[in-house]
Parts: sequence; C-alpha cells; structure tokens
Amino acid sequence: MNLYEMYDKAGISREVFDYCDKVLAGLKERFEEIDYNAEFNQLKVLKAMQKNKVSDVHFAATSGYGYNDLGRDTLEAVYADVFNTEAALVRPQITCGTHALAIALSANLRPGDELISISGKPYDTLEEVIGIRPSKGSLKEYGVSYRQVELTKEGLFDKESIKNAISDKTKMMAIQRSKGYLSRRTLSVEEIGDVIQFVKSIAPDIIIMVDNCYGEFVETIEPSDFGADMTVGSLIKNPGGGLAPIGGYIVGTKECIDNCAYRLTAPGLGKEVGATLGLMQSFYQGFFMAPEVTAGALKGAIFAANLYEKFGFKVIPDGKEPRYDIIQAIEFGNEQGLIEFCKGIQYAAPVDSYVTPEPWDMPGYDSKVIMAAGAFVQGSSIELSADGPLKPPYTAYFQGGLTWHHAKYGIMKTLLNLVNAGIVKL
Repeated sequence: MNLYEMYDKAGISREVFDYCDKVLAGLKERFEEIDYNAEFNQLKVLKAMQKNKVSDVHFAATSGYGYNDLGRDTLEAVYADVFNTEAALVRPQITCGTHALAIALSANLRPGDELISISGKPYDTLEEVIGIRPSKGSLKEYGVSYRQVELTKEGLFDKESIKNAISDKTKMMAIQRSKGYLSRRTLSVEEIGDVIQFVKSIAPDIIIMVDNCYGEFVETIEPSDFGADMTVGSLIKNPGGGLAPIGGYIVGTKECIDNCAYRLTAPGLGKEVGATLGLMQSFYQGFFMAPEVTAGALKGAIFAANLYEKFGFKVIPDGKEPRYDIIQAIEFGNEQGLIEFCKGIQYAAPVDSYVTPEPWDMPGYDSKVIMAAGAFVQGSSIELSADGPLKPPYTAYFQGGLTWHHAKYGIMKTLLNLVNAGIVKL
C-alpha cells in the first residue's frame, strides 16, 4: 500500500492529495531552516538539563505544601537557563497563559501605577484582566491605569509615541509577541529586543513584560535574551511539548519573579510552597520535546499559508514571510468558510474526530467563537487546533500539530471540506 492509498483510506481525495503535494514540493528550503532552529534549540534545552543534573528523582510526586520539591525547583532552574534569566516560576497552579499574565501584571503593579501596552490592543482575555472591559478584580478596580500605543501601519513599534507616552506613573510596559485575534504581523524577537533597549535607555526602571505565547522555540532567541524583565507563557502551548497537562511559566529578574511567586501563593510563602502532584515528568519531557514539536507546528503553518494563498485568501503571515510564532491567520471573508475550515481540523483530530464544532459564547470574548481542537489536553493549542471569532473578516487562526504529518493531514482535511462546500475549486 502506498502513501496515497493510506490518505485515500483517511478520506482525502486524489485531487486534494495531488494539489497539496505540488504545494509541498516548493517548501523544502523553508523546512530545512525550521529543522536548523529545532536542532539549535534542542541542544539548548539538553544543555540546561545536563547542567542542572536532572535525574529521575526530580520526577517524584509531592503533595500538601510541597516543601522541598526538588523536581519543581530544578525545573525552574532549567527554564531560567534556557531563557537566560535570573529566575523562573513554572507551576501547575498557573492554570493558563491568561492566568500567568494576570499574575505577572498584578504582582508587579500597585495602585496609582500605569501600565502601557506598546504593541496595541492586547489579546481578548486580557481586556478583563486589565479593566478595558469591566470585570471583578481587574487591575482598574485596584487603581492601576492603562493606556496603549498602537503599532504603525507597517506593524512596527512607534518609538516616538512610546517615548511621549512615558510619564512619572508609568511602571510597566507590555508587549504581545503574537497577533492574537488581530490582523497584524507577529513581532520578531529582534524587534522586541530593539524596543526594550530603546525604552530602557529612556526609563531604565520601567518593567518590560513580554507575552511570549505561541513564540517559544520558533527562533533561536527569546525576548528574555534581550533584557525583558518578564517573559510569560503557557505550558499547553509550545514549551509543554504536548505533554504538560496544565501550567504556565514566568521567567525574568529575581525581583519580578519573587513578586509573582508571592502573588501566586501568598505573601511570606512565595516559591516555597506548591506541590507538583506527579506532573514533573510530563513537564520535563514536554520541555525536552518542545523544540521538535514546535518545528512540526511551524511546518504546518507554512504549508497552510502557501496552500490558501494560492486560492486568493489573505493569509497572515504570507507564504514567504519569516515566521515568529506558530499561528497562521486565514481570512475567509464569510462565516461559512471559517466554520468549514474549523470542521476540517476537528474531523482530522485523534480525539473527538466525530464531533462537529459550533460557534458559542465563550467566556472572555466579545463575540461568538468557534473552536476546533480534538486534543489530548483540553485547550492545548500546541496540538492541532483552529479557532476564530464569528465576526468580519471571519479569520481562522490555525496552530499546532504535535507532529508535522498530523498537521499536514489536518490542513488537507480543511481543503477537502472547503472543496465539498463549493467555497474552493481545485
């Protein structure tokens, strides 16, 4: 049985298979670049684990207070080394990326302080954390003011406006690396590093926090390499490698991380408590596998961009642009296109492939959202998944794929769905 016959048994038509094969033939060099970065990052993680003498003793479960949890403390040392920071907080008690960001913000801002986002509007779920949309317990309720500086039309940092925005109240500046539900370009680590140095040259005491979600291990460098005071992310995205069942991380200066630990647990307790409940092996092994898993997701994103670009859809980034995160945005211009795309991803899943995703009023969002994710870990967006808000321009945000070949199959399945719906013609 040849490869096409296997795809035929998996429901992929000959026409879709051949069309996708032609697209893939032109991506060899791009994929080689991704493999180079994966190899570089793999060695970086391996070196950090060896330096910190990771042993099977570090996989042991702790309960209760979690005092003297060697696995937890060593994992945080590994993260600090990989991200080139003074300290790290890596915990299963951090429930998601939004929670990690909320901890970083609330731990280091006080009443009367000002937070400025210098990459424009933050991701939807942060709006209630900040108080842009009213919510109980928001930073606004605690007297923290907020402003934002938009990116330029070209999607670059507006340095002049950033400089003019700084006041005596400005305590922290936030940067969102990925686009979220926006049609802007993702920011490169070098661009982020450049603006960090710019801000520090004007006001060295301002804390710079970078939302690193979806960006880890895409490049060989991270925002923390360029002086970000806090770099924040989720373990059910890139750094969990698909194995972490929960968790988030914050890496940065010792002072900022100590503050975060006191906010996560309680004043006076900080990093000393927090049982790991038998999750350490998944955290270590997932982090070890993360560079390769991220590489597979990146290949899927580039394939999707090149494929849908040929049909005239607007794709962000386009098929040739450099990649700075694993997210691929595809604008369908109508509700049906978005829904059919997400259905294709769901039907390609190893879990819940028989389920049809439907738009719904998801907490934290201002419109109905459709989400496709037949994942081993609920909400894990390093696994093959797609989602998008049901509002113009009806953009699907595609990401993940624990293996490149699964990502490939998922994209082929979306194309088949769109062809069958009469939205796309081969």
